[in-house]
Amino acid sequence: MHGRQRSADGFAGRRVRTGRRGVWAGALAAWVAWGGAGRGEEVAAAPVDRPPVGWIALFDGETLFGWQADREGQWRVADGALAADAGEPGFLYATTEFADYELHVEFRAAPQTNSGVFLRVPREGLHPGRNCYELNIAPRDNPFPTGSLVERAKFALDPAGDDPWDGQWHAFDVRVAQGEVQVRLDGRETGRYADPRPAGRGRIALQYREGPIAFRNVLLKPLGLAPIFNGRDLEGWNDARANQSRFTVTEGGELRAENGRGQLESAGVYGDFVLQLECRVDGDGLNSGIFFRCIPGEDLQGYESQIHNGIRDGDPTQPVDCGTGGIFRRQNARRVVARDRQWFAKTIVAEGPHVAVWVDGIQVTDWTDGRAPHENPRKGLRTAAGTLALQGHDPTTDLRFRGLAIAELPPR
Repeated sequence: MHGRQRSADGFAGRRVRTGRRGVWAGALAAWVAWGGAGRGEEVAAAPVDRPPVGWIALFDGETLFGWQADREGQWRVADGALAADAGEPGFLYATTEFADYELHVEFRAAPQTNSGVFLRVPREGLHPGRNCYELNIAPRDNPFPTGSLVERAKFALDPAGDDPWDGQWHAFDVRVAQGEVQVRLDGRETGRYADPRPAGRGRIALQYREGPIAFRNVLLKPLGLAPIFNGRDLEGWNDARANQSRFTVTEGGELRAENGRGQLESAGVYGDFVLQLECRVDGDGLNSGIFFRCIPGEDLQGYESQIHNGIRDGDPTQPVDCGTGGIFRRQNARRVVARDRQWFAKTIVAEGPHVAVWVDGIQVTDWTDGRAPHENPRKGLRTAAGTLALQGHDPTTDLRFRGLAIAELPPR
């Protein structure tokens, strides 16, 4: 961090301007923390290669991967930002649903722009004030000026601050937790809203309505995850089908997988969920995986989020055997981000037929299972809850896991 002091959650505590563009070149910078900069203050970026552990980037700085527009050609990537400035009003939707989270997003708006960041948007039918939250970007004379929640709560702007549609970059930091939405604009709290009938889950959407708008550094931290590994023993896990594998807990409180083929299966079953963990591959090009929605009590009969850090010809976009974060035999990781003999973070979101995976906060998989329903995910779509399983692949297996935590998504 070039000598800057990080806060406990990994942020530098001040809003910054992005440095090198493009996530693969280390474009993501240090971001605002709660209580950070005010009134559009800009400082030079301290570029980093990954978001802090626990955070994921919804926008990679280069492409529309992980996003879906409702109007073809309206949104583009320009100078490391998601931008729109012409055509009929429209939305750019993140393809993945979340429930409780912290969200950081920076925006730049022209005078008289009317736009917004939409939270917990359902798959069908968007109605601000009824089934989602619209965090408005609008002039001061709007009934819901910038930082307000449309049709729910009008929040006053700092009277001494710059207008948030002044062409400068500004930052929203939002905490959405169960029935409460907390909003900060450039580090200053604009207000809190308690919803008597909260929307349980949904997508994030960016709006183009009136006037040019751009967004960058769209970062999210899932909340409400509960640990499923205690760091002491295998309580909550079933090693009845370990077979040739050996699963132990190290003196450092890590879960270690060694030796031949087998699995360690969770006692709990999960359908739609957010799973986060850290993993380390103690070897070169070893093969393992995290299985989910497994048929309980059967050998690795589930979807597999692959662990394999091998690449071809030194090219991270050419994974060996699907690549870490890919869905084995379904969608290869678009880039191998993890490295052997280094800890890396993994986030898996499964909601309905859709699966998304981030490695070290960078999205590598965005896949929807279009197959016919089947009890076994190896043969078709399974949305029913199933167990998790850590894989022992072969006699070379030597991996460690830590920080395993999961949150089940509420019903739509």
